Amino acid sequence: MRYFALLDGKPGNYGVVVPDLPGCTSAGKTADASYRNAIAAIRLWVEDARADGEKLPRPRSLMDMLADRDVRRALAAGAALMLVPVVHDSGRQAKANISVDAGTLAAIDAEAAAHGITRSAFIASAALEKIRRGT
Repeated sequence: MRYFALLDGKPGNYGVVVPDLPGCTSAGKTADASYRNAIAAIRLWVEDARADGEKLPRPRSLMDMLADRDVRRALAAGAALMLVPVVHDSGRQAKANISVDAGTLAAIDAEAAAHGITRSAFIASAALEKIRRGT
């Protein structure tokens, strides 16, 4: 699941607002930091909503966002839209069967061993890092 967020500001002072999640805001000194902070803000918003027994709002489509007058105003004033993933821990492990090149797997195993973690932990942390960077 991903929500659209509005990024506005200038280097050293960016703000983020998630229109579909009332009160969900974040900030950062760079656009990249703002993106990472928005992931954390959405995670906390979702955790709080679930803890309160609330149903999560369904993310709007790009077309629906662009039809929103407030979003159009923000974009016209220089804001940018970004898609922010919902990254949360479910508290339970799940098995996954993946296929990778044998050389890649050997490199994964070597790095996992060097960090003192399992292959699964290494792959999960690498994937989350990539998701949080947005690249």
